[in-house]
Amino acid sequence: MQSFRTEIENPVVEKDILDLERRIRQFKTGKVDEEKFRSLRLARGVYGQRQQGVQMIRIKLPYGKVTSNQLKRICDVSDEYSTGRLHITTRQDIQIHYVDLERTPELWAQLEKDDVTLREACGNTVRNVTASETAGIDVNEPFDVSPYAQAVFEYFLRNPIGQEMGRKFKVSFSATDADTGLSYMHDLGFIAKLQNGKRGFKVMLAGGLGSQPRHADVLYEFLPSDKIIPLMESVIRVFDRYGERKSRAKARLKFLLKDLGLDGFKTLLEEEKDAIPNATYSIDHKAYPKIQISEAEVANTTITDENAFEEWKSTNIIPQKQQGFVAIGIKVVLGDFYTDKARLLADLVAKYAAGEIRLSLRQNILIPHVKEALVPFFYQELGKLGFVEAGYNKALDITACPGTDTCNLGIASSTGIATELEKVIKAEYPQYIKNPDVVIKISGCMNACGQHNMAHIGFQGMSIRTKDKLVAPALQVLLGGGNFGNGNARFADKVVKIPSKRGPQALRWILNDFEANSNGAKFEQYYQKQGEHYFYELLKPLTNIDNLTQDDFIDWGNSEKYKKEIGIGECAGVIVDLVATLFLESQEKIDSAEKALQEKKWAASIYYAYQSIVNSAKALLTAEKIKTNTHASIIKDFDRLFVANGKINFESSFETLALQLNKNKPSEAFAKTYLDDSKEVLRQLEAFRQMELEHA
Repeated sequence: MQSFRTEIENPVVEKDILDLERRIRQFKTGKVDEEKFRSLRLARGVYGQRQQGVQMIRIKLPYGKVTSNQLKRICDVSDEYSTGRLHITTRQDIQIHYVDLERTPELWAQLEKDDVTLREACGNTVRNVTASETAGIDVNEPFDVSPYAQAVFEYFLRNPIGQEMGRKFKVSFSATDADTGLSYMHDLGFIAKLQNGKRGFKVMLAGGLGSQPRHADVLYEFLPSDKIIPLMESVIRVFDRYGERKSRAKARLKFLLKDLGLDGFKTLLEEEKDAIPNATYSIDHKAYPKIQISEAEVANTTITDENAFEEWKSTNIIPQKQQGFVAIGIKVVLGDFYTDKARLLADLVAKYAAGEIRLSLRQNILIPHVKEALVPFFYQELGKLGFVEAGYNKALDITACPGTDTCNLGIASSTGIATELEKVIKAEYPQYIKNPDVVIKISGCMNACGQHNMAHIGFQGMSIRTKDKLVAPALQVLLGGGNFGNGNARFADKVVKIPSKRGPQALRWILNDFEANSNGAKFEQYYQKQGEHYFYELLKPLTNIDNLTQDDFIDWGNSEKYKKEIGIGECAGVIVDLVATLFLESQEKIDSAEKALQEKKWAASIYYAYQSIVNSAKALLTAEKIKTNTHASIIKDFDRLFVANGKINFESSFETLALQLNKNKPSEAFAKTYLDDSKEVLRQLEAFRQMELEHA
């Protein structure tokens, strides 16, 4: 692997990129084990693909905002390092696939030339901050949440408290009480509110999807806007210390809150109060960049098919609160579009709109700030790009994750069945092209990246085994989810499991029954009236697996017989000494703490020192084969096994030493003494380990 050097002016970003390159070298030469390398690369947006030897790169785009220049830069990178396909995720990111691992530092450096980052797009970090794609233009919003989403993104990017949690942490902002940011399914969800003229947010805590979806609790009905960052910092600190780290299935915040209860969690938040650098953190929304709208004019546009134009307008035009302007929705089938069209789109919005687009949670594109007079022109120009399919955010607009196309965890094809279901709707239920009240979502596995368990009609990829032990692709059918607004929602019920090839028939039966028996009610009301058992009986004939044909053993979009398998990542290289690796990481944390101290970042220095202290203790517990599931358990077990019996001597207990973290305000004096403590802990524990090895 040849050495790579960046042209990045920002030294912090340059260090990140060069560090990734260095770690790739260490991994390739067996100097760092696969698990440790995986943690680092994921936090840099580099994700192992189902196909061996290539990576998926996730590009982090806060609240889905992309400027024209950024979109063209992403296109350049995709053409150079990938395949020219751009995939919009349900978290407003863009993913590109089939990237060579060794080229990822260079790719990242190219993106940063237009302030696009990979940092913390994956891994056990604060993931992309999402928001309503209509933020800033919504006719019902009390204020624009974009500046607040941007501030949260900037504050927690590279923040040491959120780099190595037990699992990922997801945050959303909703512009209105319609809750289009889906607050109820996030670790922290913020819904914009005004109270006596003051800006603030309703705060939802510890929601999540996956195999065990959990509706978030209301933490605050109203929290002033200058309190949201201190609150989030407290929540992350508690999650980092008490959250599960070994069992990934139990490592999300929702499980910690379930164990502690809301009152117990609030108590731990209160204990972090002194450690938070700022009791309030004002966000200057007036400093947020102003929209620069093009003054370009066009000649009169002649529409050749008025009926198609009117249908498109009825589903794809969104009114703006700014008089004389609208937003245009582009339905992006399965979230996939290509660089040739993307470049032309970037040029179009730069020349005739405001030079930006928003990516949506439903894997679509929104062009804001289009003059009403230019709508016919945009229709004509977007038509040349194939971007005028009607049905933006309607029933026809099906959400689906990549599934078995590229994902390691995919069990069945989600994109294949989504394509078939859209065909059924177009051909047999054209009225649903305009229906906003039936939401269909599909995931290729239980992890719910396609958000299937919050849909009115959801499908989850699975497999079934016949009595002859033959395996076929299957779908779990879920019904009755819905977003009721203001943080209130319902997760869908698991109704039946059917062979995948019967998915279209299941959709037909559901929609036919809805047409016949809804009496004008919305889908969630109709489902509640009929009940889960009703739909089980309705779909039960499709569950019979005694009459499978050869076609049932071939998944959608495939020609070969289905085989259930999980993709694998990089080879592990040689085995390394995990304990020594942990000690090495402790020293790296100390180095980071010293650097932060020099930069007068007291809170960051303190947290790095804390991470070093806990990591050093984890090293000795690992050597003793003791479970290290949470930071809290590491601290207590180290006291019990090493301090209480005199093997390691401190002036006080290890818990007292370590948890100075949340007993002191983040001052220069405390940062210095705590850093010294972390050095002494590492020195003592390394010496103890060396003594054990010598006498082994």
